[in-house]
Amino acid sequence: MIQRRETSVVKTGSVLMGSGNPIVIQSMTNTPTADIEATVNQVKELVLAGSELVRITVNDQAAMRAVPVIVARLKKAGVDVPIIGDFHYNGHTLLSQFPEGAKALSKYRINPGNLGKGTKKDDHFATMIKIAIKYEKPVRIGINWGSLDQELFFDMQEKNNQLAAPKDIKEVVYEAMVKSALDNAKYAEELGLGRDKIVLSVKMSEVQDMIKAYQLLAQKCGYVLHLGLTEAGGSVKGVVASSAALAVLLQAGIGDTIRISLTPEPGVGRDHEIKVCKALLQSMGLRYFMPNIVSCPGCGRTDSSLLNDVASQVRGYIEEQMPSWKKQYVGVERLNIAVMGCVVNGPGESKHADIGICIPGRMEEPIYNIYQNGALTNKLKGQLAINEFLAILDEYIKNRFS
Repeated sequence: MIQRRETSVVKTGSVLMGSGNPIVIQSMTNTPTADIEATVNQVKELVLAGSELVRITVNDQAAMRAVPVIVARLKKAGVDVPIIGDFHYNGHTLLSQFPEGAKALSKYRINPGNLGKGTKKDDHFATMIKIAIKYEKPVRIGINWGSLDQELFFDMQEKNNQLAAPKDIKEVVYEAMVKSALDNAKYAEELGLGRDKIVLSVKMSEVQDMIKAYQLLAQKCGYVLHLGLTEAGGSVKGVVASSAALAVLLQAGIGDTIRISLTPEPGVGRDHEIKVCKALLQSMGLRYFMPNIVSCPGCGRTDSSLLNDVASQVRGYIEEQMPSWKKQYVGVERLNIAVMGCVVNGPGESKHADIGICIPGRMEEPIYNIYQNGALTNKLKGQLAINEFLAILDEYIKNRFS
């Protein structure tokens, strides 16, 4: 079992993060926030998919004016998800000028690297923190390599160059990222913001860089950490890179909330990010969202079209039934189901699962063997075999989880 690191606990709306609380899934809209209808609809889509926090861009006055309207419409629709305001450059101005928006948001995301230079940066940061204190809002101090405080980085780089044995430049980058996060968190606490209101992140775009930066940060603090590989890309590359980076950290107990940031693809919904987050957490045994399906990839022994059809039907049926199953059957999301394609591993995997179906492979007798709790219980034949299996699955769930 993965041992999570001890941290403070941060509450955002009704969502708790840190110190043993479930790892929270979050996402971000890509609609213009001033387009209220589009933003509300996308938030609903993300929440329906399982996002527990949703961040929106707040980049100008029109967006800030839209915030309280968006939050009100969501609540009226029964969508009580915490909405996080993502601020860069002008957050101090927007939060000061639009108190209704500042109050409506559940959390502020602050990027210190985009708040100016020198004392101006400190003043702008202090303004945002004081507003967070006034309205009792948590903040995420989000450090990104693409917008790292250049004054801090160049100062650390110069000091490194003067060493007898200078560190590799990447080591200086990691240390600058972590120092920026911790220095700003310390300043926020000095201003009066409690540790129970602070979340940190040190996002980078390369897998190994991100892992090392977060490992260093986790060694130096007990703040709640938001994990994410920034600019991960899209398609298979984005999913694999993000999953690889997050998995290493999560396995080490690092991370309290995650976002998988994927470049949108034509025809793929924004909720794809959420589905990947859920699959990652479930595959690591950190959270469970729906029954796990063990299925083989097929080979020359299997009837590929039959295997694909059965696996697709079982998966589709489970997704369709989960909303009602979740209400009726506590723990159903931990069920293990096997869908196997021939006699090589089919019987063994089906016996290891809670319930399984072993499909006849090529040259095998056309019998669908059904296993429950490690024992062969049914032998099905004919075109209705899959429907019979789904009925058996229903009955199994009813008997086990009622």
